Amino acid sequence: MQVVSVNVAAPEPITIGSRVATTGIFKQPALGLVAIGPEGLAGDTISDRVHHGGVDQAVYLYSADSYAWWASQLQRQVPYGTFGENLTVSSFGEGPLRIGDRLQFNTVLLEITFPRIPCATLAARVGDRDFVTQFIQARRPGAYARVIASGEAEAGEAVTLLPAPSAFPTVIDLYDLWHARERNLDLLRQALDAPISERGRATFETWLGQA
Repeated sequence: MQVVSVNVAAPEPITIGSRVATTGIFKQPALGLVAIGPEGLAGDTISDRVHHGGVDQAVYLYSADSYAWWASQLQRQVPYGTFGENLTVSSFGEGPLRIGDRLQFNTVLLEITFPRIPCATLAARVGDRDFVTQFIQARRPGAYARVIASGEAEAGEAVTLLPAPSAFPTVIDLYDLWHARERNLDLLRQALDAPISERGRATFETWLGQA
């Protein structure tokens, strides 16, 4: 596994339906070393702090192999950073990425916390109002991570995967759970025993309380 691209964005306007918002989704590859701390990458913008950012979703990761898949599906080039990720990695390894998995490179240590849930901003970025549905069905969400140890990152660095306990759910497990019509109570409990993001935890605790 390798860091393929480190991506940051300045705030830019984006048209979402009939409204104009400010977004940090227009990520561009950064040159050289970029500092990564508890709140994310230096020089990056997070405009919607209700749904994005914070210490439990400080870094968003997506894989280059999923970008290749999307390029095939959409029949066009999809540059790294299009989906708003901070780090494009070559892949997520041989097995499914799991909540609590840790990724180490340079002095940086990240811990996976939750899948990315697609929104209208992503659809507007891609230029297809139906893209949220496509993204859900593709089951290639990428993942958010918290920063356990700060440091710097640049493209080309090798990444070491430190596996989480097998009792923790996979990122895809929680992605499917989020979009399922019926709630799997056993999986909800399993998720709440794992180091998921606080936003995800609040939602799952509410769902479990409603069961």
